[in-house]
Amino acid sequence: MESTYSEIEAEKFVKHYPDVARALALRAYTSRLIGADPNLVLHGGGNTSVKVRQSNILGEEQEVLFVKGSGVDLVDIGPDDFVALDLVFLKKLRTLESLEDEEMASQMQIHKLHISPLNPSVEALLHAFLPHRYVDHTHADSVLVLTNQTEGPNLIHKALGPGVAVLPYTMSGLPLAKAVATQYENHRELEAIVIVNHGIFTFAEDAETSYERMINFVNRARAFIAHKIEGKPHITPRADIQFVQEAESGVARFVQTMRGACAHRGSDGRLRRFIVEFRNTQDLLEASVSNIAQTLCASGVLTPDHVIRTKNKIAYVDTLPKNNTDILKRINQVVEDFVKDYHRYFREQVRARGFDLQELDPYPRIFIVAGLGMFALGFSRKEAKVAADIAEKTICAKIKANAMGQYLPITDSHIFDMEYWPLQQKKLSQFSSLLLQGQIALITGAGGAIGYGIADRLLAAGAAVVLSDIDESRAEKVCSFLKERYRNGEIELIPFDVTDYQSAASAVDEISRRLGGVDIIVPNAGIAHVAKIEDLEPDKLDQVIAVNFKGTFNTIKAAIPVFKQQGTGGHIIVISSKNVFDPGAAFGAYSASKAGSHQISKIAALELAELGVRVNMINPDAVFGDGEISSKLWDLVGPDRMKSRGLDFEGLKEYYRNRNLLQTQVLAEHVGNVVVFFASDQTPTTGASFPVDGGIAPAFPR
Repeated sequence: MESTYSEIEAEKFVKHYPDVARALALRAYTSRLIGADPNLVLHGGGNTSVKVRQSNILGEEQEVLFVKGSGVDLVDIGPDDFVALDLVFLKKLRTLESLEDEEMASQMQIHKLHISPLNPSVEALLHAFLPHRYVDHTHADSVLVLTNQTEGPNLIHKALGPGVAVLPYTMSGLPLAKAVATQYENHRELEAIVIVNHGIFTFAEDAETSYERMINFVNRARAFIAHKIEGKPHITPRADIQFVQEAESGVARFVQTMRGACAHRGSDGRLRRFIVEFRNTQDLLEASVSNIAQTLCASGVLTPDHVIRTKNKIAYVDTLPKNNTDILKRINQVVEDFVKDYHRYFREQVRARGFDLQELDPYPRIFIVAGLGMFALGFSRKEAKVAADIAEKTICAKIKANAMGQYLPITDSHIFDMEYWPLQQKKLSQFSSLLLQGQIALITGAGGAIGYGIADRLLAAGAAVVLSDIDESRAEKVCSFLKERYRNGEIELIPFDVTDYQSAASAVDEISRRLGGVDIIVPNAGIAHVAKIEDLEPDKLDQVIAVNFKGTFNTIKAAIPVFKQQGTGGHIIVISSKNVFDPGAAFGAYSASKAGSHQISKIAALELAELGVRVNMINPDAVFGDGEISSKLWDLVGPDRMKSRGLDFEGLKEYYRNRNLLQTQVLAEHVGNVVVFFASDQTPTTGASFPVDGGIAPAFPR
């Protein structure tokens, strides 16, 4: 690991923020260098600060501590992501014997010098009490590998040398801040302080020196570990476990089952579903079939800070049955055992403290499956990726720790204190109030106006959305627009041919491997052909039926095994047509195929109710789209309709607006709103036909 500090880049960074104090700009610059290295920090971990003298509104000189906002990711931190605090006041808090967490948080808010929605780092007092202008703190893996050993402090001294002090683990807050400050004052030659199970602090009067001290000491730790484990086998594979054959289908079946087994109802009664991140690097695969796999999973996190992302333990599956029913039994048992163990841990820790707490959800966030790899769960895709990154680094670090000695797990008491610490919980985004948070939706025919409108509304409701269309260029255009509109949206593009059942089934498996499964199926793919019956070519009829009827059938059929494995119900919302009830002349192929699609959907409603899957139909009419995303159907039939009525495109839209009872234009987003209505379980409805046509009397469902 090399220093990436560049004077040229530092100056560019400073010039980019001309209205920011130079010291703060440099603070942000070196913070990003730290955040860019996953060997130092991951996803909001670590913290940095700088002390600045600046004038207030009265022109008075004031000592200000700029400290990283809690939960901010160092990788892209900017000057605005630091919280400005009254340093003179914070220093006075050192005279206190104790300081309750709520009072500490309150004082931090009271003594902010700039308006900021961010909470200051929970280690703000430690940064304040150290006299140095710059302070850096990381959870460097190599340092934690050394501290999390029975001889941890001695190993740190041997590896890092005399310029480093080691302190026992202490929760962040006043006691730790005072201990660190006292240690430095008694040994002013120190360049760094290591906290067992917690990480390393470096400090200096300039940003470059503090950063490069961090790099230097972490490199010493890495070199020491490499020397200790050189020539030693890191892990030994078990002879009785092999890599899973046909891994792709195995991953799909497992992840669907796991996701269903971990879904649970929150205190508000809503079902919490997870998004899943799958990793199968060579290191993870070898770890999964090693003789220490169970130990790796049971021995806890590297530092208590990680527990809110990954839970303390990993669920381990040593064998994966081939039969779907047996997979269900096996995974449900693994999850049940994990939950029971978590309940035990919670009861013991609460009993030891003598007070009541509300138990957090007890479900695992990380699974290791022998021969398959690692699976991480989160209420959003971002949460799942954060958990996966932390868990992957943790597993690799513990392998090294065991190779050089014996990894020493952190006590349950320390873990519990951090897991249930309100200041730590604030770093987590709570389960969203969005109706479809954690749900995964597949939309076929997503390259047209209606597909775009449905995807837009599903994303606005919090769902992860998979777009599919046989016309990949149109789907890519829709995908691009949606990603621009929903910068944090979870959007995937997986084209497949709805007329081919195997293509549909493979796509559903791919969705499962990427996201975890599927909860909402929206068969929307459709084509049209204009011809009277006497002129209708049989092959054209076959083509329309293949897409509109058989495509709906294939998509529904491909989703059923997923719904069975998940066991959490779901929704199939078929985009039917006003023509099912009110067909038009010369539109027989379209109307008949849509009627068949409508009918097979009603049958699905009858058959899938026992799985908790609701099947409903939406009957739109005259959805034209706009100039950006047009309707493929109206692209085809529009010119003929305009010609027959002597209208231009805007005139045709006006004609259809005036012919419905409400005399309103029907938009793609209106269709999307109904999809969200059905998918969010707002009524116990299945087998229904919902018109979105402005009111066409002959098309009233009856």
